[in-house]
Amino acid sequence: MRTARLRVRRGSAGDPAVHYDEFAVPFDDGATVLDGLIWLRTHRDPSLTIRYSCINANVCKECTIAIDGSVAYACMTPLSAERVMTLDPLPGKPHLRDLVSETRPPREKLE
Repeated sequence: MRTARLRVRRGSAGDPAVHYDEFAVPFDDGATVLDGLIWLRTHRDPSLTIRYSCINANVCKECTIAIDGSVAYACMTPLSAERVMTLDPLPGKPHLRDLVSETRPPREKLE
């Protein structure tokens, strides 16, 4: 079993203490960034806030984040033991907490 290193942005919107935590995640071939994040939340840090909604292998876009500076689906991006993978919320969207951004169009938000 190999180990990936994930550098995850942490903190809430408007929080001056936004920072990065680095985690080591065990994985086998075929594991994705989303698999690593779910493992982290289950085994290391239940406070980690992520968004996903995988059903029947459809690409639902819920797990879209910035991975090493490029926007990608966490469920489609393989984990790598070669380098530290830096994970951020979506750029250009309001940041809610950790890796979660507001993705609903403004007219769909409840007041």
